[in-house]
Amino acid sequence: MILNRELSWLEFNRRVLMEMEDLTTPILERLRFSAIFASNLDEFFMVRVAAIKNQISSGYEDVDPTGLTAREKLELINETVSELVDLQYKMTMSQLETLREDGISLIRSAEFTPSILAQLEKKFSLEIFPVLTPMAVDFSRRFPLIANKSLYIGVKLLIGLEPKLAMVQVPSVLERLIKVTDCKSNVCYVLLEDVIETFIDKLFLGHQVLATCQFRATRNGDINIVEDEAEDLLMVIEEAVKLRKWGETVRLEIGQGEDPWLLKVLQDSLMVEAKQVFKVDGILDLTFLFKIKAPKSLSKLTKAPYKPKRFPIIDKKNIFKTIREGDIFLHHPYETFDTVVDFIKQASKDPHVLAIKQTLYRVSGDSQIVKALAEAAEKGKQVTVLVELRARFDEENNINWAKKLEQRGVHVIYGIYGLKTHSKITLIVRREKNKIRRYLHLSTGNYNDQTAKVYTDMGLITCNESFGSDASMFFNMVSGFVTSVNTSIMSVAPFTLRQKFNDLIDREISHAKAGHSASIIAKMNSLVDLEIIERLYTASKAGVKINLLIRGICTLKPGIEGQSENITVTSIVGEFLEHSRIFYFENHRKSEIYLSSADWMTRNLSRRVELLFPIEDATIAERILYTLKLYLADNQKSWQLTSDGKYDKITNSKHPIKAQDILKTLEYTSNKEYINQIKSIIESK
Repeated sequence: MILNRELSWLEFNRRVLMEMEDLTTPILERLRFSAIFASNLDEFFMVRVAAIKNQISSGYEDVDPTGLTAREKLELINETVSELVDLQYKMTMSQLETLREDGISLIRSAEFTPSILAQLEKKFSLEIFPVLTPMAVDFSRRFPLIANKSLYIGVKLLIGLEPKLAMVQVPSVLERLIKVTDCKSNVCYVLLEDVIETFIDKLFLGHQVLATCQFRATRNGDINIVEDEAEDLLMVIEEAVKLRKWGETVRLEIGQGEDPWLLKVLQDSLMVEAKQVFKVDGILDLTFLFKIKAPKSLSKLTKAPYKPKRFPIIDKKNIFKTIREGDIFLHHPYETFDTVVDFIKQASKDPHVLAIKQTLYRVSGDSQIVKALAEAAEKGKQVTVLVELRARFDEENNINWAKKLEQRGVHVIYGIYGLKTHSKITLIVRREKNKIRRYLHLSTGNYNDQTAKVYTDMGLITCNESFGSDASMFFNMVSGFVTSVNTSIMSVAPFTLRQKFNDLIDREISHAKAGHSASIIAKMNSLVDLEIIERLYTASKAGVKINLLIRGICTLKPGIEGQSENITVTSIVGEFLEHSRIFYFENHRKSEIYLSSADWMTRNLSRRVELLFPIEDATIAERILYTLKLYLADNQKSWQLTSDGKYDKITNSKHPIKAQDILKTLEYTSNKEYINQIKSIIESK
């Protein structure tokens, strides 16, 4: 008894879209949620819809755990996407009108005045025209390869007595938003594609332009590697990334009011079924909304970037001394990720550090951590980095970093055969007074200084010897031929993590059956693993109180009598992307808190290298527990899942609690004081 995974994901994206309704958020931030919705939907089609279309093409007719065939799923997806996209455009166009009233206008072709046309014609001739390449289609020139997610102008030309197709790619090397003057707003933008379409006849001199349309294709973007046949994984993935932009078309977006002949030619040429064609009443590819900026005079239209807090207790000159005095807990983005960067930078320069080992899944384009690792290797330290080449849509970035690190003397490991390494761990080996001490950073999130500003994640820096011993075992496993791992306090997927979760849930079931209070609080991105879901149903029936904080996909059905009436599922969608994975087990007055890189998804537990680690410091554990309680008390950005797969917004205007905003305002002097602040807020409301 579960919900459909794809439809659950679409409900998550609906919650993202509904953030546009929050009038307490500045308008440019609200429009940003429309761009996030659009970007999310692109990836959904490139991965999930592409996989379903592959099943249909291969004749796969089995039903999924919800009883749906691949074709039935695709039909439901198309219906839901059509409804959501209509809602997105209705909300976005309305808010763009409001933005115009506030002083920033986006002007479409129909509104081009003679003055604006004169400006654009000059810009077109000098800057745009030289970059464009018109592509004709006839018996001697086949239909061109349409790049994934690129905008195009389709053109219907009259050649002789027959219509012929031509097209122009809207170049991504040029800014899509073009500023113009002589309009009524403080700031006026026009779109690059509208400028090209306005002057399209200059590209086809001597021919009559009968009609034009703007269109965009989304292609299968998943990379499937047969590792048995991949002698050089780096080379194979490099080639696969290049081919991604030419995968099978899974969606065609086209502006409404299109010429029927153009639509048919494009649909036939791209081999797209009618149900995979989405006619858009507005601007294609709304990710451009990320780029709209407000001048200083209109600063009220946007939100100032949040500035994370720094720890006053950390010795900036010798972070190792601070770690020896006690574990350091970090909650990003509320506390700066610079602490982690500084930790690795100090290690790279410290003459007493002998070795640095790290896993990298997603890093930024200008990573200070990667630069520090390279410098450490050049100083003669033993530096080992596991770079996961198959981090979806980050393959190319990771390949580039891997090559640069190898050139600087870093020993680079390209993952483990058959498994994707998703763990977040750094091990630093340091000589201190004739003995070796190991320092670690463990986290729920990636070593990416940019996403750490907008993703909520938790991390721990420690020199606990048990952690250090397990970390050495872990890195020996990923760098050698080890097919199992024997750790004492950490659990490692795919070897011991699933069983650890099973044991922890079973223990709560035993406490409940014995008449003791039993409860679980789990926070993650997604829950889809059938074995875990069945265990949670069993726990619910035994009387275990289960609160799940799941940002995205959840296929578990809560609130069903006799099955899951003791389970609640809450999703928080706000300014920051909730990304931390936290697991609390009451354990009959001996509660335990764990952090992990893993969600409760089959891929995390069975097909990836993941880590789960306990929080042994009692004060840090209590702080994390009260943070969970604050999330559960949120009544402004929370949505509660119903048994039919829909989400109800939780609101309380009399006693509002917005967890992310509260966490932004809390002052850090100590973990104890932090806990007291959260306690007083929850109790006062």
